[in-house]
Amino acid sequence: MTDVPEGEDAAPKTPRPDEGSFQGRMNAARGELESQVAHARVQFDETNERLKQRTGRDLIAAIAVGVGAGAIALVSLLFVKSLFTVIALLVSVFGVHELWRALRGGGRRVDLVPQLVAVVLILSAGYVADLALHWVAVFASIALIVVWRLLAQMAAQDARAHREVFADAVVGAFVPLYVPFLASLALVLLRQDGGQWWILAFLIVVVVSDTAAYASGLAFGRHPMAPRISPKKTWEGFAGAAAAALAAGALLAQFMLGLPWWSGLIFGAVILLTATVGDLGESMIKRDLGIKDMSSALPGHGGVLDRLDSMLPSAVAALALYFLLSPLAVP
Repeated sequence: MTDVPEGEDAAPKTPRPDEGSFQGRMNAARGELESQVAHARVQFDETNERLKQRTGRDLIAAIAVGVGAGAIALVSLLFVKSLFTVIALLVSVFGVHELWRALRGGGRRVDLVPQLVAVVLILSAGYVADLALHWVAVFASIALIVVWRLLAQMAAQDARAHREVFADAVVGAFVPLYVPFLASLALVLLRQDGGQWWILAFLIVVVVSDTAAYASGLAFGRHPMAPRISPKKTWEGFAGAAAAALAAGALLAQFMLGLPWWSGLIFGAVILLTATVGDLGESMIKRDLGIKDMSSALPGHGGVLDRLDSMLPSAVAALALYFLLSPLAVP
C-alpha cells in the first residue's frame, strides 16, 4: 500500500489549463475581444459627444432615423403606393399634433379634434377626389375649425379679448393649410402618371440639398444667411446646397424622369428655393413660439414637423413642375 504524502488529497487533481492550452487561448482571445469592444465603445461615445457639441444634434441617431425613413418611403412609393398614402396621413397627424401643442404652449387656443378631422378629410380628398372636391374639402375644414373655435370660446365665457379670439381663429385656420393641404398635394402628384417618380425625385433633392447645406455650412460657414431667424444657416451652406440640388436635379431628370438634363437644373433650383423657404418659415414659427424643436419624437432631428418643413412647400413646387416639365419627357 502506497502512502499518501502528508498535506495532499488521495484523489489526483485535474490540471488547470495553462496559457498554451486551447481553453487558455480562447479565454485570452475573449478577453482581448472584450477589451477592444470596450475601447471602441468609448471612442464611439467620445466622437458622438464631440459631434453633439459641435452640431447640437445626435448625428449618429439622425443618420439612422433618416436612413430608416428613406427606406420606408422608397418601398411605399415603388411597390405599395397606397402605403404611401397611409404614411402621409400618419405623418400629417403627428405634424398637426406637434404644431397644436406648440401653439397651445404659446398661448394660442387651437382645438385638436377639428384639426385631426381636417387632416383625414383633406388628405382623403387629395388622393381620391378631383381638384374641385379637393378644394371643397379644404374650405370645409377651415370652416369647421373656425366655427368650432368660436363656439368653444362662447362656451368658455372667460372674457377673452376680441383680438385674441380673432387671432386664435386665424392661427387655427393656418394649421390645415400648412400641414395637411400641402401634404395632400403630394398625393395629388402620386395619382398622376409616373407621379411616384416625381415624388421620389423632389424628396431626393430636398434631402441632398439639406445634407450638403449642413456639411458645407459646418465646414466653411462664416456668413449668416438669416441670423434673426436661423443663426446657424450660412451663405456658404446655401451655396453647397445649391450645387448639390442642381447636380441631383440634372441627374434625376436624365436618368429617372426621362427629361432633358437642363430641365433638371430648373427642377433642382425650384425645389432648393421652396425647401429653403420652408425651412426658414418653420424657423420663424419656432422662434416666435420660443422653442428650438417642435418635439423630440425623432432622435437627432427634433419633431416630425422639423423634417417636413422643407418637404411640404416642395410638394407644391413638384406638382407644378410636373405639369410644366412632363411634356418634355422623351417617349
